[in-house]
Amino acid sequence: MTTSMNSIARPRRTALGALLLAASLLPACHPDRSAGTSEDSTDTPTSGHVGISVDETFSPVMQSQVDTFQKLYVDAHLKVSYQPEDSVFLDLLNDKVKVAVASRKLTAAETKEMEKQQMMPTTTTIGIDGLAIILHPSNPDSLLTLTQLRGIFSGQTTQWSQVSGQKKLGPVNVVFDTNRSSTSRFIKDSLLLGAALSPKAFAAQSNPKLLDYVATHPDAVGVVGVNWISDFDDPTVRGFLKRIRVAGITARPNPTKDDFIQPYQVYLAPKSAELLKAHPELQNYPLRRNIYAVKREARAGLGSGFVSFVAGQKGQLIFQKSGLMPFNAQARIIVTNKR
Repeated sequence: MTTSMNSIARPRRTALGALLLAASLLPACHPDRSAGTSEDSTDTPTSGHVGISVDETFSPVMQSQVDTFQKLYVDAHLKVSYQPEDSVFLDLLNDKVKVAVASRKLTAAETKEMEKQQMMPTTTTIGIDGLAIILHPSNPDSLLTLTQLRGIFSGQTTQWSQVSGQKKLGPVNVVFDTNRSSTSRFIKDSLLLGAALSPKAFAAQSNPKLLDYVATHPDAVGVVGVNWISDFDDPTVRGFLKRIRVAGITARPNPTKDDFIQPYQVYLAPKSAELLKAHPELQNYPLRRNIYAVKREARAGLGSGFVSFVAGQKGQLIFQKSGLMPFNAQARIIVTNKR
């Protein structure tokens, strides 16, 4: 079941609200080359065949994007694979697909390889994701600071009693989705600042298996992309939320209980320093990251059409409904009277 590796509840009533304004559709597509894995000069932005590789962390929301696009454009045929992040970019570099969707841009080495192929890739930011820290419902340590999370994921904190003083849970059991996943990379690079992950951390082989593992192991702590647990209209999501707890986290020193936040859209939305100063009750969720669509094409074909759809009004509304933050939208914070 596993391989080794080295509840969002509905938001409580607060003085905050978030009104997401949908973005307008992007202008013309970038130039495109071929569709899928072979030259196909007949494809257009709304018809033909194209291969797309997607970080499996985003499979729920991106499958919704694919399904909607193909319903609107019945002559469009998208061949989509959901894989760990490393495999997504290997597919793009090897020209197996024309579009890659992931939580990072091309590295310098990957860009250089593209240049050797006389290809100028284009990158479009399409959304903002949050990584949820998930626990078993019986775990009393549901409010965690970044300092505590660093101890947990680095392996310096080995017992739950080091977090809360309660001894009944025993050892900390860290689990990720898959080997070479974007979630484990983000925790290592952004939370641990490049330090190694706990040597006892392991991969559950998929996001559903990760959620099942945490739901059945009281000592477990996992990391999952928010779109797996944020679409309340999805019966699968509602089932997951009945079985796990989502931790509140904060980057603030000496926090009060109200300082701990979950990856709701109001906290995923970018905020200026002036806004945060004017509204101290607001925060930026500490474990948030952009979602990018990277494409390699030399003329306007189906890959470009799909990326423009995802970055445009209809695609951004799909992100909004799925609980992620649309990138091409504005969040207007409305302060209301507390009751």
